[in-house]
Amino acid sequence: MPIDRRRFVVGTAVGTAVGTAAGVGPAFAGTPTAAAGGTDGRVDEDRAFLDLITADADRLVPEVLAAHPGDLVSVNARRTARAIRRLAAAWSWQRSAHHHDETLLTPMAEMAEALADYQHDDGLFDQGNLHSPPDTAFSVGDLCVVLTVLGEDDDRRTEGVRATVGRIVRAAGPAMAEGGVHTPNHRWKLCGVLAQVNALFPDRRYPRRIDQWLAEGIDQYPGGQYSERSATYASVVTGYSLLTVARLADRPELYENVRRNLRVTRYLLEPNGEVVTVHSRRQDQNARRSIVDYWLLYRELAVHDGDPELAAVARDIESRIAQLPGGEDPTGDALARYLNHRELAGRLPGSQRPPTRYEHHDTDTALVRLRRDGRTVTIFGGTDFAEIPTFASGLSTNPTFLAFRKGAAILDSVRLAPQFFSLGHFRGEGLERASGGGWRLRSRVRAAYHLPLPPQHRRRDGDYALTDDPRFWSALDFPHRPKTYLTLRTEVVVRETGDGVEVSFRVDESEVPLAIELAFRPGGEFTGPGLTAVQGQAGTHQLVSGEASYTVGDDRITFGPGNGSGPGQPPVVDPGERYTWLSGSLTPTGPRVLITGRTPFHYRLTLR
Repeated sequence: MPIDRRRFVVGTAVGTAVGTAAGVGPAFAGTPTAAAGGTDGRVDEDRAFLDLITADADRLVPEVLAAHPGDLVSVNARRTARAIRRLAAAWSWQRSAHHHDETLLTPMAEMAEALADYQHDDGLFDQGNLHSPPDTAFSVGDLCVVLTVLGEDDDRRTEGVRATVGRIVRAAGPAMAEGGVHTPNHRWKLCGVLAQVNALFPDRRYPRRIDQWLAEGIDQYPGGQYSERSATYASVVTGYSLLTVARLADRPELYENVRRNLRVTRYLLEPNGEVVTVHSRRQDQNARRSIVDYWLLYRELAVHDGDPELAAVARDIESRIAQLPGGEDPTGDALARYLNHRELAGRLPGSQRPPTRYEHHDTDTALVRLRRDGRTVTIFGGTDFAEIPTFASGLSTNPTFLAFRKGAAILDSVRLAPQFFSLGHFRGEGLERASGGGWRLRSRVRAAYHLPLPPQHRRRDGDYALTDDPRFWSALDFPHRPKTYLTLRTEVVVRETGDGVEVSFRVDESEVPLAIELAFRPGGEFTGPGLTAVQGQAGTHQLVSGEASYTVGDDRITFGPGNGSGPGQPPVVDPGERYTWLSGSLTPTGPRVLITGRTPFHYRLTLR
């Protein structure tokens, strides 16, 4: 296993005590490793990687300096800590154009002082949440990197910055070791940052708290995804955090958790570098995000394990990083991570391109991914709505059950919306293989009419409990009333064809209008004689007859057929009363096509 340079420095230079240099914090001078501008001699450096991150880190410096005066007026702890980290990395790295550039000193010092002034007496920061241990951890993790990088550089001109940053980190450590969290990934972020703090300022409280959190078990499904199913946010935070704990807290078993997640994430990749997020339980379930934030996770595990499959993804990201959709962290932020963990610059093992033809069924999240080179299909039936019939932060509620891509022509979302007691979109109650091939989604929803209360539950004063229907609330003591029900049964079967998919719909048991909504990625053009514009709905068409096409450059998706029109099947998508009551909307961005009908509804949609 490669030796982590930071642990090596702490173990050899300062032992278990906290060394100080001129009172500025942990000492790094006099270690047997090279200065921050060189190499520690234990890795065969990938010079192309270092050239890439150096050039991008240099480009970040003017952005930080331009924003610096304004950032002092209204301090954002995470943004300010990140800005200091960017300047510290450029200052310390001998290959940077800004190495030991004295114009960086005053901004670093002023930002550090502003951050110290913003810090509460208990050591915590506000970041949306008040006195927040996990949000503080995001900032303190960056500041620990600052201390490591500037400490190894060991230039007396940064002693003041190191002293201020050291005070902030020392003050925050105990509060993070005592405080709580809001989400599953917060636990692992706190563990990672406490491991960083402990490596700089050892304290028995920090490993004790790490052990308490880890004793709860990592929230990971057998297939590799974490419980939040957030493929472009929570999984990234968790991955980097667990790797930090593995290195600094001597928990090598955590490598396997990250390894499993990276392997399953390969099947969520779109040809253009986006990551499928429809199954997420976090804010990215309705967002388009990139694989770039995973870059160093794949690189670190590929180098650590000598794994050609993980190296293939890391190499693919690196080869087209400038063309990939942007992530949360610019490429230049990799410089600070490298200076903090030199093995990141190790040469990747040999590899081939990542897989481009596969069928992957993730049973943990009811997600199927089909890829045939430049054509991909996503089928999803795993929202939380079937078991927890409500919409809330932390739940998977996206009603998109199908997405289809052919090169640059992208059908981002296929949804079905019956107008049944304003219960909203169809959401599959799981996903299973269909007889005869393909994948089946199904649901059965019902709405009640409430009958008179039995005698034992009647009240003369009429003052009944306020209860949930669950469509709405009323003072009718719903739980004790007999009921009659109307039901709506839906079945959707998706089968792959030679050049696309066929989607068979069967909706019955009640007679209602419905609409199939196809939402496309902006940038293309519709053609087809059966398309008519929907009045009052900008960018929306109804396919009344025949087939239509959506074309982007040389790529085209053909879809249909249309299914008529008329008063009995209006071009309306009803998101449900849970949304409309709050003036909410589930209308996707981009141009839409509606195919309408009325139950009993037996219809086959072709996408090719």
